[in-house]
Amino acid sequence: MFALLLPALATTRQVIAVQRQAHGHTADIDRPLSHEQMADDIAALIKYLGLANADIFGYSMGGEVAWQTAIRHPDVVRRLVVVSAPCKNAGWHPDVVTGREAMSAEAMTGTIMHEAYVNTAPNPTYWPKMVAKMKQFNATAGDYDWSKDVAAIKALTLIVIGDADFVRLDHAAEMFGLLGGGKVDWGMGGVPKPRLAVLPGTTHFTIFARTDLLLPILTPFLDAPMPAAN
Repeated sequence: MFALLLPALATTRQVIAVQRQAHGHTADIDRPLSHEQMADDIAALIKYLGLANADIFGYSMGGEVAWQTAIRHPDVVRRLVVVSAPCKNAGWHPDVVTGREAMSAEAMTGTIMHEAYVNTAPNPTYWPKMVAKMKQFNATAGDYDWSKDVAAIKALTLIVIGDADFVRLDHAAEMFGLLGGGKVDWGMGGVPKPRLAVLPGTTHFTIFARTDLLLPILTPFLDAPMPAAN
């Protein structure tokens, strides 16, 4: 899904494309899926690679993992980009929550997600087990709400959402506010602010095809000088 975006980002920076447990080319292991555990995996990888920190970019469930990485391991997060991901279960559109509860391997066969899985997974026949594990993950995560934790994040953060996304637009504004955004700027400047971008004519599944909109937002955000430490 990142194929259109990664080459442009990689022209000026090192890009580490992480495929989380049971996703992409990464085989599953005998361990339940959880936001927290996958966030711990990201932090462990950054440290394993000998990096002091990194810009964290997460989409959808990966965006939820990005939130948790910044919450649980703030020392490894330089800047944070969260795309199409809420910080609480109620931030998803109700139909999305209902659909996840009813998900099955049979119903999802032939979808974009199924096609991506069979084309990249080490064992494509694991698909039914993968869907069952994701369904258990959604049930175990339950009615989570990380609002207080997100409000405490210090890393400069960019929230990106499509105007026809799975995440509610009012929740995107809510997250922006939690981080200190949405206030009147009287032109005094000085204090770094979070960023919120709503891409027009964009859905949850087409957002990465909009490189014409994403790159002019992402590149200045990632390339800007870091603010001086307080």
